[in-house]
Amino acid sequence: MTFPFMLRRAVLTAFMAPFVVTLSACAPGLPAGSTFAAAGDYESKLAAYEAARRPYEAAAESYWDAVSDKRRIRNAKRRNNEQILLEDYVLEQPPVYTGPPRPRDPNAPPGPQPGERAPVPVIADFLANAKSQFGFAPDLPASDSDFKRAYARVALAEGLTREQIVGVYAFETGGNGTFDTQAGVTPKRATAISPAVGYNQLLSTNSVSMLAEHAPLILNALRQKERALQGEAKRAMTRKIEAVRRMIAYAKSVPGKWSEYDRLAKQTAGGIGIHAIVLDIDIGPLVQTQKLLNSVHFARMKGYHTPLTAPELELMNLTGDSTGLDMVTMPADFRSRVPTANFFQQIGYERNPVARRTGVVGNLIADIDGQMQRGAQNPGARELAAAAQ
Repeated sequence: MTFPFMLRRAVLTAFMAPFVVTLSACAPGLPAGSTFAAAGDYESKLAAYEAARRPYEAAAESYWDAVSDKRRIRNAKRRNNEQILLEDYVLEQPPVYTGPPRPRDPNAPPGPQPGERAPVPVIADFLANAKSQFGFAPDLPASDSDFKRAYARVALAEGLTREQIVGVYAFETGGNGTFDTQAGVTPKRATAISPAVGYNQLLSTNSVSMLAEHAPLILNALRQKERALQGEAKRAMTRKIEAVRRMIAYAKSVPGKWSEYDRLAKQTAGGIGIHAIVLDIDIGPLVQTQKLLNSVHFARMKGYHTPLTAPELELMNLTGDSTGLDMVTMPADFRSRVPTANFFQQIGYERNPVARRTGVVGNLIADIDGQMQRGAQNPGARELAAAAQ
């Protein structure tokens, strides 16, 4: 045997060794915990998931396309002052996926997997980004009672009723929320389910839109307070106004559309930092009040001049002004038949447990009212009610 032949065989043996190991690992009797067993189990589960998911997604696509088509029909009828009929709604409930969950890929890199949501920023993130991006640190209240008094004072002065103020608070926070309550965060749980913060659970996108669209309101209120101060307190307010100006400029750096505000609020450090305004005792009451006032003004602009009850106002706060008013103005005999799915996009509906649980509009309104009544008995709601006398 010549030396070159021996060398070639050695090289070939070394080259083939990994494939031999691989084939051996795939043989019968493979240990359940091996990498190849895990990969095979994942592929099997993925195939089962995809087989179950395909018919569901086809049915869901058809259903939500019908919802969108019906919504366009209703919007066109409203523009033309035509009567909206029961047939202008989808009357079936949306399809529900009941198959196996999507399996987790054992070889996937760290981070959110397909179908998973990225972690939601929490208050510490809002504060850190506000400071680093704009030099802004909110003036926190000495107590939650102080914030409640400030909020009630602003809301009443702007024309909201005690029933509306307390009702929305009772529904959104369960009647025990504080000025820094964030959705999903509890003393035992640090993970948020939403960036929503405060008495009426303002979203980070709301905070960006408030600065972009209501800058004069906020700046005028701060300047008025600045004029009444002296010394270091006045200088601190001046610094806050300058920081808020920088935040306003950033909020206005995108086109004035909800999708653009949403991108800024969720995907940029500046947008995340802007949400810290909700915690400020001077600004937080203003923007939370204005969010509810926008709903009141929208209803009037659309020709609905009947005063909104607390559940009706919350319906608009919960689902958006146009969608909420669509339900508020619905004939009473429709409410027991029209599914709540008619008023959501698919992803919004799937993330809204209240809409899914209640099923139809009448149940949704009754559920909101019931939660308000129960929440109003809790200490936080009683305290806010006393502040709103």
